[in-house]
Amino acid sequence: MIYPLVRDLAVDGIPVTVACRVLKFSPQAFYAWCADPVSARDLVDAYAMHAAYEVHADDPGFGYRFIADELAAAGHDLSERRVWKICSRAGIVSAHARTKGRWKKPGPPVHDDLVERDFTAPGPNRLWLTDLTEHPTSEGKLYLCAVKDVWSRRIVGYSMGERMPATLAVDALEMAVSRRGRGTVRGCVVHADRGSQFRSRPYLATLHRHDLSGSMGRVASSADNAAMESFFALLQKNVLNSRRWTTRAELRLAIWGVGLSTDSDPIEKMFSVRKGFGCRNIVGSRLNTARRRYGW
Repeated sequence: MIYPLVRDLAVDGIPVTVACRVLKFSPQAFYAWCADPVSARDLVDAYAMHAAYEVHADDPGFGYRFIADELAAAGHDLSERRVWKICSRAGIVSAHARTKGRWKKPGPPVHDDLVERDFTAPGPNRLWLTDLTEHPTSEGKLYLCAVKDVWSRRIVGYSMGERMPATLAVDALEMAVSRRGRGTVRGCVVHADRGSQFRSRPYLATLHRHDLSGSMGRVASSADNAAMESFFALLQKNVLNSRRWTTRAELRLAIWGVGLSTDSDPIEKMFSVRKGFGCRNIVGSRLNTARRRYGW
């Protein structure tokens, strides 16, 4: 801002009118700034910048559009263009943004790889796998995060949303803990890839709060989470790629298996998968209890 320079020149004896004429703005603008050095707009931008820093720290994968959505949800009435300017001034850049023609590499793992492609467990709730997938609809993409128990080969928790912030992974993990019981999952290893959602502060805090042990595979190695990839491949084949989806709500119902044909209960089928057996279409008390509990 140029106004402090005019003030400093005035201290050195240069008239305000002369400095303003040379710098090509009116003395009235300078005196208005003196009366109120921090404008209401600057104050709003400062608060928004602080909030944007917090959103970005929680999920480094957020770009300015996602940050604008989060700020709007927090009560900041700002346009995407203004949020972009604020993020540019603050140096806030998505972890997935292109840099010099190349994709920026994922950050370092926050956990060691405790699984090392050994997808076996001595009992239930000893090893969980988690990952994210997406599928397009006419409205836009729908994102799904799922948590799979290796021993039972069941999907014990999942969450869906229009975006994939860290809360998507947190909600799926919280659902898994709630279903299995916190006392029975203590010490369970939760294996994921190096996605920003699984390295975010809220996700790490959730692991710590429930006494879960985090584990992470290598970069660009789907084999490090192959058992979870196979679940998503089956879901894609049997449900997601079966037709074109008009709305996200329609796709949600298909994944839930609620309100569609009786032979289509994908998530419940995934609950009942056993090695060496097919998918048994069983909609029993477990699913009915879950529907009542979570308001499906």
